[in-house]
Amino acid sequence: MEWETVIGLEIHAQLSTKSKIFSGASTAYGAEPNTQACAVDLGLPGVLPVLNREVVRMAAKFGLAIGAPIAPRSIFARKNYFYPDLPKGYQISQYELPVVGRGQVEIELEDGATRTIGVTRAHLEEDAGKSLHEDYHGMTGVDLNRAGTPLLEIVSEPDMRCAREAVAYMKKIHALVRYLEICDGNMQEGSFRCDANVSIRRKGTDKLGTRAEIKNLNSFRFLERAINYEVERQIDILEGGGAVVQETRLFDPDKGETRSMRSKEEANDYRYFPDPDLLPLDIQADFIEQVRASLPELPDEKKHRFMNEYGLSAYDAGVLTASREMAEYFEQVAAALSGQAKLAANWVMGELTGALNRENREIGNSPVSAKALGGLLLRIQDNTISGKIAKEVFEAMWAGEGDADQVIERKGLKQITDTGAIEQVIDQVIAENPSQLEQYRSGKDKLFGFFVGQVMKRTGGKANPAQVNELLKQKLS
Repeated sequence: MEWETVIGLEIHAQLSTKSKIFSGASTAYGAEPNTQACAVDLGLPGVLPVLNREVVRMAAKFGLAIGAPIAPRSIFARKNYFYPDLPKGYQISQYELPVVGRGQVEIELEDGATRTIGVTRAHLEEDAGKSLHEDYHGMTGVDLNRAGTPLLEIVSEPDMRCAREAVAYMKKIHALVRYLEICDGNMQEGSFRCDANVSIRRKGTDKLGTRAEIKNLNSFRFLERAINYEVERQIDILEGGGAVVQETRLFDPDKGETRSMRSKEEANDYRYFPDPDLLPLDIQADFIEQVRASLPELPDEKKHRFMNEYGLSAYDAGVLTASREMAEYFEQVAAALSGQAKLAANWVMGELTGALNRENREIGNSPVSAKALGGLLLRIQDNTISGKIAKEVFEAMWAGEGDADQVIERKGLKQITDTGAIEQVIDQVIAENPSQLEQYRSGKDKLFGFFVGQVMKRTGGKANPAQVNELLKQKLS
């Protein structure tokens, strides 16, 4: 416990433009290798980059959402290094003057505690290509389709103190860029990934330890595992009398460990200088105000509205606003129920989310639409079916067997609400169980559940539970 972990993240969000940051080539995912790399992306002699206006709008949108200033003037620089997937021999990025300045986001941890994490900057840059090592028998292939794809690199302050805080922060940024519709957040396709800078220091000291940078983490689980391993590795080194080396490392998810990739470069290793082919980026005040006017309701704002408008707990509101799609789905369901928001919340977070997770689906691909789920919950609300039977109906709807009314009608699942019919079943159950009746009346109240179960069994689960409970109380007393 004498060690303190210090973590900062550099998140790379691929901006959702149709064309690249400095060329008209497509950014569509999944094309055959090297079919979406034009002369500009390849760095052929005589070509000139032209900035995509849309990436500037998206960067400004993000900056405004985190309360950061948008630089009225920023510079594109050349970051020089030599690697097979970097055809020009340099990457166009921003160094001294980024487009987005200092901002902050608030994260919520599993125990309900909140922390404010600073964002140092966010700058625009182009992505590199991709080196392919499989199936080349000792050689490396290069796919330049990604070269020139627009990225927003979001650099945090070293404000996180454990892996779970880092995961919470990454999830918050992930939700935010999706709310803003500037990044699809698809980690499997590389649209959203991060590098983690991890160091440790003695508790009570302010001086930062030597950091290792873990590159290209593309899942929340990998981020947590990589940080936890790296912390233990550095503690073992220091407690063994060694010194941590500043370096770049990769995480091997199969072995659950990080391994050295190369010594960590400093800024002067990249020989940054302003790109002579690109003018400074001047952003006018009216452009910023146009972007501000286009901002949607952000996650924190939506969470507080859900708590105030629907009477939801902070936890429920947080879960339902974790993604823009989830929040929109919930609101459509709640609108159908007029005043029963808690019922809608329970079903969206429970049955629906469980079914989505089992099949690894996004909510946008749910077989049961928000309108269809609202229709099902209306049948609970008007006592056509019980909550238990509703789960059976939901499974049938998920399997494509029709809407709630069709399933209820076809399977004969309508709830029995006729008082006389329910009383008749109760009388039969009581008559057939005299010893249980005697024990109940002598003080064994727990047997009430036995009688309820017998009545529900006789009616195939169709009797209205509230009526069963009320009538049984009268009969048994």
